[in-house]
Amino acid sequence: MSSRYESFTGSGVVAVSGEGDSLVVTFRRLLLEEVDLHELSKLDANQRRARLERVIAHLISREGVILSASERNQLIRRVVDEAVGLGVLEPILADPTISEIMINGHETIYVERAGKVEKWPALFSSREQLMQTIDRIVSTVNRRVDESSPMVDARLPADSRMPRGARVNVVLPPLCLNGPTVTIRLFPQALSLAQLIEKKSIDRTTAALLRGCVEARLNVVVSGGTGSGKTTLLNALSSFIAPNERIITIEDAAELSLDQPHTIRLETRPPNVEGRGQVTIRDLVRNALRMRPDRIIVGECRGGEALDMLQAMNTGHEGSLTTVHANSPTDALSRLETLSSMSDVEVPFHAIRDQVNSAIDVVVQLSRFPDGSRRVVQVCYVASHRQEEFELVPLMTWEGRHPNPDGSRGAFVHASHPEELRERLRDGGVVLDGGRVRSA
Repeated sequence: MSSRYESFTGSGVVAVSGEGDSLVVTFRRLLLEEVDLHELSKLDANQRRARLERVIAHLISREGVILSASERNQLIRRVVDEAVGLGVLEPILADPTISEIMINGHETIYVERAGKVEKWPALFSSREQLMQTIDRIVSTVNRRVDESSPMVDARLPADSRMPRGARVNVVLPPLCLNGPTVTIRLFPQALSLAQLIEKKSIDRTTAALLRGCVEARLNVVVSGGTGSGKTTLLNALSSFIAPNERIITIEDAAELSLDQPHTIRLETRPPNVEGRGQVTIRDLVRNALRMRPDRIIVGECRGGEALDMLQAMNTGHEGSLTTVHANSPTDALSRLETLSSMSDVEVPFHAIRDQVNSAIDVVVQLSRFPDGSRRVVQVCYVASHRQEEFELVPLMTWEGRHPNPDGSRGAFVHASHPEELRERLRDGGVVLDGGRVRSA
């Protein structure tokens, strides 16, 4: 029976191939003939799976198929996964080290593990099997995807299969020439600044500075590329907002996880099949201003809502947080300037520059490194005013070539805080030690 299975060392996966695939198909058909679907519908997910496992074990014995204990368990799991789960994706979703799943047609699956992309050994047996899995995924959020509507982007709520929740994007032919393509981003586990320090993503001095900026109600922009950890840091920073403040979070897909009791979570809505009913981030930002927020947290500024966000920061909603895609702190301010000009409100360019300089206090830059690690590489204070050219004062810079006593390289190098920043921190009740925020 070993010829029917192909073992993959190190991945924890045994993929059924060849004759094994036909066994899965056969026992799935026998299972559907054997079980009472009406009876199954009365059971919860765990009871349903346990019931099906017992039935399949009985069927294997009845059919006289000779398997080793491990092969038998693998076959049972595969059949149940195909019948009530997501098939090939089940062991991937069960792996907490995997953050992204990329399906490029039914014969190719890649995953991102610890920041590195690798090919997954298992695959779908056919395009039809992949399409069944896609239908099962999107149906959980009352969406459909077919030739008439070949793209879908949706958030999957956390459940027993995906305890962290996920965001899924599907593109079908003829738009995608590789075949049905699925990208599933598993939402990251919420990490505290202390945990980010342990991971060497940030040092204690910088963490104390950012904590002080949040507590003193400075407006902070977290900048970085895709997958650099912007949402993770944003979530960690938001934990320092006082519990008595009313916080409104606005996201495309709700990833943030705040513990404060007075938190309102808003999420965008895509248009329906008729192209109506869409609710954008900009709509939500405008509405949030009518909800008496103390602070507004926008998961990502990527369009005309940037102008509304800047205006909110300038009109009594200090201490707000957001992220933006950019490769440097200066690029982050320029991008906010450009995004604000995309608004349907005609605002002179010099007035937008005024808004950016007045609204943004601190820019935190993140980078993702070749080894998969993510790190805060720069923290800058915005020292420019009114319509001046952007002037950024570095407060911390990661220097990758900095020699260390142990022979390694790389260090967080700190600079003195400008007096204007020290005054704002003191006015916000933050205790300074030697001109810097005191570490906890």
